[in-house]
Amino acid sequence: MKSIVIYNSQTGFTKLYAEWISEAAGCECVSLKKAGKIKLSDYDAIVFGSWFMAGGITKLPWFKKQMPALADAGKKLIVFAVGASPAESPMVPEALAKIFTEDEKKLVKLFYCPGGLNYENMNGFSRFMMKMYAKALASKKDASEDDREQAKMIANSYDISDKKYIEPIIAEIK
Repeated sequence: MKSIVIYNSQTGFTKLYAEWISEAAGCECVSLKKAGKIKLSDYDAIVFGSWFMAGGITKLPWFKKQMPALADAGKKLIVFAVGASPAESPMVPEALAKIFTEDEKKLVKLFYCPGGLNYENMNGFSRFMMKMYAKALASKKDASEDDREQAKMIANSYDISDKKYIEPIIAEIK
């Protein structure tokens, strides 16, 4: 089966997962910036990965535009989102459930991979927004233990990525 992984990464976590998937599946791996030159219909499985932010997957509209024609051609479609939250966080499935419409869910498999935060690689706006969010959580009057824990966690860079999260993606590709 000829497969490709296309990724969009800001701080490196999505790129890392894309490379792990590519290596494990023995398939091509390209950044979204280079994907415009690729004929996706030449592939049996197309994997798209990007970072998860504010309840959405960045650059997903690009992939959604491709989905109907690729699905009609019998292609296997897979999306993985890489976020700063641990996989066990209850907010992850809630947010992921809203990414695709019911019709789109019939065309694509969706996976979540925890990555982390890398403030050194973030653009200025993202860094500012994350710091403001951490500060808001920390200063919340009725902050829960989860709020305090999250504020502490996102105050600095961290890495919770793990190869184990690619296993179901690899199984889906094959």
